[in-house]
Amino acid sequence: MRKRIVITGVGAISPVGLTVPESWESTLAGRSGVTRMTIVDPEEFPSQIAGEVKNFDPFDYLDPKLAKRTDRYTQFAMIASREAFADSGLKGKISPERLGVIVGSGIGGITTLEREHKVALERGVRRINPFFCPMMISNIAAGRVGIDICAKGLNFSTVTACASSGHAIAVATDMIRLGRADAILAGGSEAPLTLTGVGGFCALKALSTRNDDPETASRPFDRDRDGFVIAEGGAVVILEELEHALNRGAHVYAEVVGSGMTCDAFHITAPSEGGEGSARAMKLAMEDAGIEPEQVDYINAHGTSTVLNDINETIAIKTALGEEKARRIAVSSTKSVTGHMLGAAGAIEAIFTSFALSEGIVPPTATLVNPDEGCDLDYVPGRAREAELVYALSNSLGFGGHNVTLALKKYMGK
Repeated sequence: MRKRIVITGVGAISPVGLTVPESWESTLAGRSGVTRMTIVDPEEFPSQIAGEVKNFDPFDYLDPKLAKRTDRYTQFAMIASREAFADSGLKGKISPERLGVIVGSGIGGITTLEREHKVALERGVRRINPFFCPMMISNIAAGRVGIDICAKGLNFSTVTACASSGHAIAVATDMIRLGRADAILAGGSEAPLTLTGVGGFCALKALSTRNDDPETASRPFDRDRDGFVIAEGGAVVILEELEHALNRGAHVYAEVVGSGMTCDAFHITAPSEGGEGSARAMKLAMEDAGIEPEQVDYINAHGTSTVLNDINETIAIKTALGEEKARRIAVSSTKSVTGHMLGAAGAIEAIFTSFALSEGIVPPTATLVNPDEGCDLDYVPGRAREAELVYALSNSLGFGGHNVTLALKKYMGK
């Protein structure tokens, strides 16, 4: 029999909370974390709003020397990992050699890159920080987490844009199934709120310009949506082999029962027509989980609030589950309150999905008022909804045509 993989710890720092409980409470209540940007001067951008992590000071969490030698995205990863590791109760109950780390990021240390590039131009290349390279590279968050937690097992980063942390969880699940580790910290982190980070997405015309109403700017599936809202943060889960978790009396949030990973092989930014790649990812995830479409009770959609994503993901859900079934299940986008956390999105949405399963409540698409033509599923508009949930899917899609779907199950005991 295949090993069962469960979530035994969760950690997050997000635009809607500095911890998982805070983030979940805000998401259920539909309280948006989107505000006018303060990290960078918003005046020169068409989009002047973002999902910033509020009241964050790295010196509150990290040793001063360490805080100065880590990029903001790495700090988020470390803080989320510490919360997840503490929540799991694994400390002292697992061999470090059997504990792994897979933490992804779509962009990596862009804050450090911009700062040191400015130093080089203004003060000369000899003044570049000697820690520049190890602060900037996109694998360093995983490396730092390994050092911080003393995890000596497999350790690497997944880099698939907005699918990065979804892939991290999918790959970690397979690694534990294969016996490569007993437990893995898996997730992602992103800190893209910089001059070129925001400016680049503005140049793509991908971001919402609803600057006068930031709290409702992220409007997945709504006819008045005008782009996604860029956001930052980190999210990590502890994945563990079930017998290992039970032997130490761990709390189980949910099971990860399957995953599907595909590529559109179509376009660098646009999804394939009708969300063909995403539909295949959902089908593969259900096949991996050994379930039929009829058994799926909820989908946490990628739901970015862009015209191309929302309509194509809707079609993909209908293709994967069948139109009749698709119309009978709850589908929601928690990006309506968090904004789009890019490489961290898949992990925080997997956490929200696991809580939905364990608590029997579906988080809302909080800002949805007028569904667009073709966006005709039950998107749980406005308010959270109590529901009996057993199986759920969580979708993540990334530039480059990357698609990953996680299949989760309510934990019902051994």
